[in-house]
Amino acid sequence: RDGHCEVAVVMSADAPSTRWNANYAAYRSEFQDPVGVQGPPAVFGLLMSRYAHQYKLKPEALAKIAVTQRNHALLNDNALDKFRKPLTEEDYFNSRMVADPLRVLDSVMFCDGANAFLVMTRQKAEELGIKKYVYPTAYAELTNVNGADPLADITETGFSKIAPKVFAQSGLKPSDISMFQPYDDFTIAILMKFEDFGFCGRGEGSDFILNTDLSFSGQLPLNTGGGQISAGQPGLASGGLNLAEAVRQLFGEGGKRQVKNPKNALVTGIG
Repeated sequence: RDGHCEVAVVMSADAPSTRWNANYAAYRSEFQDPVGVQGPPAVFGLLMSRYAHQYKLKPEALAKIAVTQRNHALLNDNALDKFRKPLTEEDYFNSRMVADPLRVLDSVMFCDGANAFLVMTRQKAEELGIKKYVYPTAYAELTNVNGADPLADITETGFSKIAPKVFAQSGLKPSDISMFQPYDDFTIAILMKFEDFGFCGRGEGSDFILNTDLSFSGQLPLNTGGGQISAGQPGLASGGLNLAEAVRQLFGEGGKRQVKNPKNALVTGIG
């Protein structure tokens, strides 16, 4: 449980044409983890600093992620009530610094909650009279990327390794994705996943975010339920939060935040 794991899945409203599989790598030693930090915020603060050293990190891009997801949470009845309040870029920059340069509004918000899924064959679903269902058309998993490298580049994540696999299995490319529902413990993780999944090049995440409409009605809808950053992170159930939103959108049950003509959804998990 102390390792690092990246997961990605493409959900589709259509039947899959390829089979899905998983990919595993060696376990990463706990002695390679940062020492002296107090929890994930400090770890991701260090990651932000390293990314900013290697590439161009624009804080206003992170602010846009926070504001966009808050706007989606305002339309989500399941979002935590205390976060169903408008958020501006000014609010973001005035928020408390937690682990410089990471702010409190870069961070996930804890809450109580749960989610559940019915998983079965299509035949069984039809026998039960279930009319709505979606298919996992691609899946890939990688545990502890570069685990044997004592001086690994921490800005290189496992998502860059598994992204080609999920796109190959699903027969899709980044421009085909109807919505992106990435695990969003911190805004920097979302920015890096835009790069790793080929929506833009490495180091280009800030400009991509600033130049792309990420709203539910935009070019690439992002975490349309508000994500964990604005809807809340329900403990160990957090890994299913964005998946539940993806399925809900594919069912056409997004309400006021419904994505137009949703054909598929790219969902990720991170450990």
